[in-house]
Amino acid sequence: MLNELGRRGRLGALRDRHAGQRCVIVANGPSLNRMDLRPLRHEQVIGLNKIYLGLPGFGFSPRYHVAVNPKVVAQAWAPLAALPCVKFVGSRAAREAGVQDGPLTHIVDTERPPGRFSTDLRLGLHEGWTVTFAALQVAWHLGFAEVVLVGLDHRYQYDGAPNEARVMQGADPNHFSGDYFGHGQSWDNPDLGRSEESYRVAQAQFEADGRRIWDATLDGACPVFPKTTLERALGRA
Repeated sequence: MLNELGRRGRLGALRDRHAGQRCVIVANGPSLNRMDLRPLRHEQVIGLNKIYLGLPGFGFSPRYHVAVNPKVVAQAWAPLAALPCVKFVGSRAAREAGVQDGPLTHIVDTERPPGRFSTDLRLGLHEGWTVTFAALQVAWHLGFAEVVLVGLDHRYQYDGAPNEARVMQGADPNHFSGDYFGHGQSWDNPDLGRSEESYRVAQAQFEADGRRIWDATLDGACPVFPKTTLERALGRA
C-alpha cells in the first residue's frame, strides 16, 4: 500500500488533467433505462457505484469511476476492480473492504475532509450523503469546467428513516437494475435533504469559479441544478 505522500503524489498528477473540458456524471436512477446513452461513448464519463450492471446495454464505458459507500464497495469490489477505468474509492469504504491503491485505483481520504467541498483530492473529499457529491469534487479536481448529470432521479421508495441501514427484499425499484441493492442486499436509506444541501454547496462552488453544472436527467426531481436535455447539453439539439 502506498504511503500518504505517494498517494497524494498520484492524485496530484491528475489535477486539472481536463481543464476547461466537459464531463458527464452518470448516476444510477431508473431513468437511465429510458434514455439513449450511446452518445456518451464520445464523452468523458464519470460512473458511480454499481454502474457496471448497466454497461452492456448502455453503449458507453466510463473513463472514471467513484465509490465511497462501504456497503457498495464491499458488495461490488470484484466487478469494480475489473473495470478498465480510473477509480476513486473513499478511504472509509476501502479500509472496510480491504481495497488498496493500484495502477487504476486511487484511495481518497473521506474521513478527514478539508471542508464541505474539496477542490483538491490530495487533501481528501467530503462524502456529502451522496456519491454524486463526491463525484462533483472529483470532476473539479480533474479540471472539468462543465458537468452534465444524468440518472439523478432523486426519488426513492423506502421504509424507515434517512440513513437507516435496511435489507431490500425483492427487486430494487430505485436504480436502473433490480439487482442493484435488491434480493436481500443491505443498503442505507437515502437522505434527500442532506443530499440537496450538498448539491447547493457544489453549485455555489462551481458558479463562483465560472463553471457550470447541468441536470440532464430525464424527469429528474432534484430541485438544485438548472435543467436541460442530454441532447442540448451535448450540443446535439
